[in-house]
Amino acid sequence: MDETIAGTEAAQIPKQRGESLLETAVRYAEERHWDVFPGTWLEAVDGVQRCSCDDAACAVPGAHPTRADWETQATGSATVARRMWQKQPAASILLPTGRTFDALSVPETAGFLALARMERMELTLGPVTLTPDRRMHFFVLPGASAKMPDSVRRLGWALASLDLVALGEGNYVAAPPTRYGSNGAVQWARRPTPANRWLPDAEELISPLAYACGRSR
Repeated sequence: MDETIAGTEAAQIPKQRGESLLETAVRYAEERHWDVFPGTWLEAVDGVQRCSCDDAACAVPGAHPTRADWETQATGSATVARRMWQKQPAASILLPTGRTFDALSVPETAGFLALARMERMELTLGPVTLTPDRRMHFFVLPGASAKMPDSVRRLGWALASLDLVALGEGNYVAAPPTRYGSNGAVQWARRPTPANRWLPDAEELISPLAYACGRSR
């Protein structure tokens, strides 16, 4: 049975399993067949958590790629994933979009509003993450970026007026339990389960997400 969330408080999200980053990355590759790649990590400097990139002003400390060619690092092999995290066990877990899934990104307030509406509509939903910078990512089938502009336009909205972003090829999302500095960890608002292995098409979710973004402006 899917785990869902009622209301809009982050505290209601189920806690993550007590697994290491290595075990979790391997499980994503092995059980979900998601490509994964290791990102930066957090290091304690004078009692403060800093990003391993050494940029004191890093916008997402501990949760971004370590190199420009990160797309070539991504692997769907559990064996390769294990080898990569054995080299750096503290590395964040990043998932490239545009491969096995895209992600529709919205502010947390709009995301919870849309999630409640989708469940009332009994829409098929995939996994959903909540990030420490208060955004929600809804996993959908690849191709969302191409469909988004026309879909939103048909609903009567101007895409530029909505904080609704499709993450596809060339983008990535951070996966639980990756941490963003001292802001906390990425969590599942809706966990991956056998029941949501088959992802919805972006067009099924764009309408409720656009409506929620419009309401929360």
